[in-house]
Amino acid sequence: MRTTVELEERLARPGDALVEDLGKLDGDILILGAGGKLGPSLVRLALNATRGDRRIIAVSRFSEPGLARALQDDGATVVAADVADQGALRELPDAPNVVFLVGAKFGTEGREHATWFTNAYLPGRVADRFRDARIAALSTGNVYPLVPVTSGGSTEGSPTGPVGDYAMSCLGRERVLSHFAEANGTRMSLIRLNYAVELRYGVLVDLAGKILAGEPIDLSTGQVNVVWQGYANEVVLRSLLLAESPPYVLNVTGPELISVRQAARDLGAALGKEPVFTGEEAPTALLSNAGRCHRLFGYPELTPAELIEHTARWVADGGPLLGKPTKFERRDGRF
Repeated sequence: MRTTVELEERLARPGDALVEDLGKLDGDILILGAGGKLGPSLVRLALNATRGDRRIIAVSRFSEPGLARALQDDGATVVAADVADQGALRELPDAPNVVFLVGAKFGTEGREHATWFTNAYLPGRVADRFRDARIAALSTGNVYPLVPVTSGGSTEGSPTGPVGDYAMSCLGRERVLSHFAEANGTRMSLIRLNYAVELRYGVLVDLAGKILAGEPIDLSTGQVNVVWQGYANEVVLRSLLLAESPPYVLNVTGPELISVRQAARDLGAALGKEPVFTGEEAPTALLSNAGRCHRLFGYPELTPAELIEHTARWVADGGPLLGKPTKFERRDGRF
């Protein structure tokens, strides 16, 4: 993967199991938030997996120039709309399968009210509007508390304990969606994802950028989970078949515990620059156990070592980046 075209092709390359699973679904697939970080590659993955046998409807405000036209050229039915507008939400086409990707993370501080509106209130409107659909809704592993690094990570049955307004609002999203699932009998899956990576953003890109800039890497959060975004997208789409009421909850991340120190050293070796560290590893971190996901859907196709290799080469070559740091090192929940 040396160019954006190659990267996009890899992200949108469906596995046989995805093709088979989407073949079991009836009707169109409506993707809300199609213009976000995961959205465009997920739309293209759905297009390639369904091979034109149904509409893939991509809904977003489409603030990125040219994205709507590009997705339309790829075969998507594009609807430019702000789903926060009640009138626009009512006018969206019906679909029996809905993927809900809309969410707000950054800029929480000082705009907590807007974060809660997007992450907790708006999902209720969407769930009521599409009460007769299957809904796969993106959530986050941030709904869990920091746990001991020796614990193996939080499972779907572990207590929630969100830290900060972003994480609390995301748990609010889950609670509101669960209410509508039970009130209306709507089938849902809730995907607790952390941290998706590809070559333009993610934890590894954050580390590589700091290494090249000579900036110190804070080791307080010394271990993380990462997962190839292409795998995460496949799981989100396949989870439509798991949708039930009350919602089916699924952690999605990689199977390995990644040492931030070692990942930085490996990236530094590939980039030819020694990383600078500050602080020491705390005994706790935000960690999820995705064993249930791996039993259902297998393991991600790209290992951490391969992701590190690809990321280092991409960053060294000056490949385009999204400029959206994960802020994974924050332990106070302020993003």
